[in-house]
Amino acid sequence: MSPLFRIKRWIGDHLILGLGLLVLVYTFVPIAVVVLMSFNDSSKSKNVYVFKSWTWQNWLHPFKPAGMGGDVLLSIEIALVATAIATVIGTMAAFGIVRHRFAGRGIANLVIFLPMASPEIVMGSSLLALFVATGFGGHLGFITIVIAHVMFCLSFVIITVKARLTGLDDNLEQAAMDLYANERETFWRVTFPLVLPGIVSAALLSFSLSFDDFIITNLNAGQRVTFPMFVYGANQRGVPMQVNVIGTAMFVIAITIVLVGEFGRRRREKLLAA
Repeated sequence: MSPLFRIKRWIGDHLILGLGLLVLVYTFVPIAVVVLMSFNDSSKSKNVYVFKSWTWQNWLHPFKPAGMGGDVLLSIEIALVATAIATVIGTMAAFGIVRHRFAGRGIANLVIFLPMASPEIVMGSSLLALFVATGFGGHLGFITIVIAHVMFCLSFVIITVKARLTGLDDNLEQAAMDLYANERETFWRVTFPLVLPGIVSAALLSFSLSFDDFIITNLNAGQRVTFPMFVYGANQRGVPMQVNVIGTAMFVIAITIVLVGEFGRRRREKLLAA
């Protein structure tokens, strides 16, 4: 073989791997910058990418900026409530769409994608108009934010759980019923454990979307201020470095949950194989 042919063959064999690594680098470089800036010794800066010196003070006092601690807690509360509601309703809707035939099923599948395809400014302004028209215009706050977040989280929950249900082997449920399990026992002992990873994934995605949302929240929050709204307001004066601490902490928590779930899944597979 000629050297040129060997080079072409090596490139062809490693092209997909190289592209995958480039995508990972492109994805994680901004996260790495946020992690680095969480250790930046600067009270606040309009240019948050200027690293001055190393410090632990940002981590020791993550809620030092006035008002930020309450805004973070409010965002977490909203995300937890919206995630719980959207996950329950979305999971039941996914089961209904996948397991049952009914009139308008195709239209329902189309409508599910509308919140995902619609610009956030359109959805946010539409929800605001709805709240005003129904008399909630003067009571914008926690409840209206939760309702708005549930609206756009539902689509992601339904799509995620629906994908898990579609790939589920029906023979497993039929085998359980052949072994004299009734419908309730089959659901809780076979169907639900198999669908649970999809439900957990949908819940994690919903929490991230809710905690991170700004546009829809800003239009329907009234006098309440969430963490993304705090960051937007602080950007006009100078972003405190503790913002990067909160971002890093949320990222670490999310990665930890995913890794624990993956290790648990592999452990169960090894136990079953043994």
